Formats: sequence, structure tokens, C-alpha cells
Amino acid sequence: MALHFGCLPTELEPEQVKDYLYELQQRSKTPSQTYFKHTVYGLRFLLKTEGLPYEHLHLPEIARPKTLPVILSRQEIWAMLKSAQLLKHKLLIGLLYGCGLRCQEVRNLQLKHIDFHRKLIHIVQSKGNKDRYVPLSGHLIRGIKKYISAQHPKTYLFEGKGNPEGKDFDGRYSQRGVQWAVKTVAKQAGVLKEVHTHMLRHTYATHLLEDGVNILTVQKLMGHANIDSTMIYLHVCTAPDQLPQSPLDKVFALCSRSAK
Repeated sequence: MALHFGCLPTELEPEQVKDYLYELQQRSKTPSQTYFKHTVYGLRFLLKTEGLPYEHLHLPEIARPKTLPVILSRQEIWAMLKSAQLLKHKLLIGLLYGCGLRCQEVRNLQLKHIDFHRKLIHIVQSKGNKDRYVPLSGHLIRGIKKYISAQHPKTYLFEGKGNPEGKDFDGRYSQRGVQWAVKTVAKQAGVLKEVHTHMLRHTYATHLLEDGVNILTVQKLMGHANIDSTMIYLHVCTAPDQLPQSPLDKVFALCSRSAK
């Protein structure tokens, strides 16, 4: 845009910016929508850097695509747990799915946050600076105790490897390490979906709703500030007995009887 007008975008009039963005959307030889979005994001970053509000250039809103979260089946979760060769990886998957933890939350989990007697995990100052408690499975309790006996972690349940004197090392298992473990185990389990850490959290919420847990309880367990964030899972959860029958099944049933 600077090359096109021969000046910084912040020196332009809002109408000039609008005309330029409109021209981008009309071009046929470029992936206009993607290029258009990145141009708007770039302008937003420029305004933020200069300490100017978005209204300075009257930038348009970028509508978010209305997509539903991808959910894993219980069989896929089981396959991942069976395929994980390291106990550490089994526990990571178990906590992300079984407690609905975010990647950051599982990394921040300290030994003092685990209440084995009450079967609860205390999530401390997570997103939105909020605390919450989530129930802990008996299977996870046995696995965590076994892991602690073998690995002897001191502060965090999952401690990383690195130089304690280094600026980037804070004793926790790295975010990249957690993401790598989940993706690797999913691939080993033969899961065809593109699995990431947050997908396990999506699956936790959906399976709770399918098991009859009311949505307000799910909101509390997920740590959502707004019920709308939890409502999206109503669009992907359906109890098996509530699913409509495929018309193909009826065709096979009718035609097979008539054939006899």
C-alpha cells in the first residue's frame, strides 16, 4: 500500500484505504480474500505500533468463519492412550482429555495443585485470571502416583529439560513438547484427524454433554467466562439414541426384505 500511494498508510485518508481494499477484493489474479485479510491485519498491526486506534483508517471487520470444533470419538481416545509408549505421554493425553485442560494449564500443573484425596485438580490463575477445580479420574491418580515415584518431579508435574540458568527455561515442559507428544501419539494410533492439544479439550466438553452433564456445569469445568463459548458444543454433541437413522439404512432394510 505504501508503494502504491507513495506514502505511509497512516498518512492516507480513510476513503483512500477503503478504495484500495475494495480494489484488492476485485482482482481476479490474486487470492483476493486471503490477501485482503492479511492486508487488514497488517494495517491493524501498523496502527497498534503507532499507538493509533483502528478507527483512524476506518478498517473493516474481518468476519470469523463459522466452523464447528472437530471431536475425537471415545474409540480414538482409547487408541491414543493404548499407543502412547511413555507414561508421561499417556498422562498428558489423559489430563488434556480427562480434565479438559488447556495446553498452558497442563504445563503449569504443580504437584501441590493435585488433591489425591478429594480427586480434584486446582487450576490456578488460568485464562481470564480465574481459578477452577476439575475432577480427577481414578485411573489418572494411579498413573500420576506411578509417574511421581519414577521421575521424582520437584515443582511441576511435567518438568522440562534444559539449562536452569537459561533465560528461556522455567522448569516446565515446553509447549512444543506437549504439542509434539499429542500429534505423535495420534499418528501412532492411526487417527486420521489432524489432532492438536485443544481438540482433546473440545472432546472433553462434548463427551460430558453427551453423558448428560448440564451445560452450566460444563461451562464451570471448562472455565468459560461466557456461556456462548460452551454453547458451541451443543452443535456437535448428540447422544447415539438421538441420532436420526440414515435413509440408506431404510433402503437396505426394505429392499433386502422384498428381495427375499
